[in-house]
Amino acid sequence: MDFIEANGVGLRCELSGSGDHTLVLVHEMGGSLESWDDVAPRFAKSRRVLRYDTRGAGLSQKVRGELTLDTMADDIAALLDHFGIAGKVALAGVAVGGAIALHFATRYKERTSAVAVGSPATGIAAERRAAALERLARIEAAGVASAIEDSMLNGYAPELRGDIARFERFRTRWLGNDPSSYATIWRMLAAADMQDELARLACPVLVIGGSLDRVRPPPLAESVAKAIPGARYVEIRTGHYMAVQAPDLLSDCIDEFLRSVDA
Repeated sequence: MDFIEANGVGLRCELSGSGDHTLVLVHEMGGSLESWDDVAPRFAKSRRVLRYDTRGAGLSQKVRGELTLDTMADDIAALLDHFGIAGKVALAGVAVGGAIALHFATRYKERTSAVAVGSPATGIAAERRAAALERLARIEAAGVASAIEDSMLNGYAPELRGDIARFERFRTRWLGNDPSSYATIWRMLAAADMQDELARLACPVLVIGGSLDRVRPPPLAESVAKAIPGARYVEIRTGHYMAVQAPDLLSDCIDEFLRSVDA
């Protein structure tokens, strides 16, 4: 693991693997680079794999005030510059990480070869925004523990808790989130409107829906795919936190997609 200062913020990151191609992994809201623990090693056998704690998450610098997707995309560019990674990279992201990856592809099209996203959180519907903002206000006031049961029920379906140790480890890590940073990232999502930029994406895109995702059910994921010219859509048996819940299925989807792009 490395701790570096990039784009004016301290970020925790890890670059592993080797090869001519680079894959950047962007975790979900409330997650950290550990979300990719069972995915990253599979790709590091043939690619360079860069994963990191987004600003405000994990052990990266916490955030206050306003945050934008532009800043999140610029953090990735700064990390690539720090490690001397030139040329185009592929990105994979889950939930808000998917939105960051897609935004990077529009903001840095010359640096993007392909994007794979799981249940991408590209915004919050107008009719759900007030309730979402009310919920995050409670989180800021009472801490993330006040939202843990609801978040796990909707994001980590009971059907996926066969490996109870994996679930408990994820749940406990989620409790470590900084409430104010979590709320800042959520407000960024609430302010996002990516519809126009999705229609301008020019690189190959794979959108993955989770059949047991109650946070962003498959129809929402599929609607993102339909908004992107030429995007592919697949659905796998997983929930919202798919890199943790179904690393094998997710890795296979991403690997098959990237191999077709590389070819």
